[in-house]
Amino acid sequence: MLRPGPLNLLTDVPGLTVGNAADEVARTGVTVVRFPGGWTAAADVRGGGPGVRETAALSPENGYAKLHALTFSGGSVFGLAAADEVAAALSQADEGFLVRPDTPRTPIVGGAVLYDLANGGHKAWGLEPPYRALGQAAFAAADRTFTLGAVGAGRGARAGLVQGGLGSASLDLGDGLVVAALVAVNPVGSVFMPDGETFWAWPFEIDGEFGGRTPTGPAGAVEPMPDNSRLAGLGRLAPGANTTLALVATNADLGAGECQRLAMMAQDGLSRAVRPAHTPFDGDVVFAAASGAIDLGEEGRQLRLARLGAAAGDCLARAIARGVYAARS
Repeated sequence: MLRPGPLNLLTDVPGLTVGNAADEVARTGVTVVRFPGGWTAAADVRGGGPGVRETAALSPENGYAKLHALTFSGGSVFGLAAADEVAAALSQADEGFLVRPDTPRTPIVGGAVLYDLANGGHKAWGLEPPYRALGQAAFAAADRTFTLGAVGAGRGARAGLVQGGLGSASLDLGDGLVVAALVAVNPVGSVFMPDGETFWAWPFEIDGEFGGRTPTGPAGAVEPMPDNSRLAGLGRLAPGANTTLALVATNADLGAGECQRLAMMAQDGLSRAVRPAHTPFDGDVVFAAASGAIDLGEEGRQLRLARLGAAAGDCLARAIARGVYAARS
């Protein structure tokens, strides 16, 4: 039977580190993932109101399909500034592409933001939003272990009508192959079945990692967009007011196009865990990254890629539930 890695976190993929930082006055935060040396990467954007950085550079047809770091941030458009500080810090650490010998290295730092401006906290920051400083703090805090729940980019997140958060999960596929997910959960849709307690992701849970609750019967015909009036009252039924930001990673030797397929398949995990997903009100995006440490070979490669993609979707569904569960706990 397949099991999670030893930490059941994104960092079970060897080489990755994750750091969180939060501003408790503003009730917002930033999460940074570091990819040492630059990893092959891609992004799949399906939400109707995304806020992103460097996703075009990661398109397989372009020449820079690598990530040196990734930032997830609160703050909507203001949060994109977190990646500026991370890029500067990486360049100072001599990481990134060297275009010419007499110029600074230029790291590729992807980014995506969620909208937490209406979720409480002091947001009257004038000309000095906190996200550059938060990006620097999260970058400095990057480590193999990190906290889940209302931390980092998940600090001010909401999942439908409940507290959202930062989640992660991993899966050891054997023979050294690992796949894992990290997610900031802030969708307009619900992560819960109609009972308000059972996660939609319950069939994929391992060892009670998000409470072990199972449904007492079929969900039946469920209202596709629950609690419309309450969501409208909170201002969430507006384009760009919600999103789920995710990263799936593996140590397989994937090319840019294969990373794109991995991200596309992982989006199914979002749909398994949030109902509805990919709405006009969300900016849902999934990044995928691969270190290249494990050779998948050529014979049967497509089958192994399909297995990786299915596992990535399961990890993402579990990570979404774990993030909300940790935030509520």
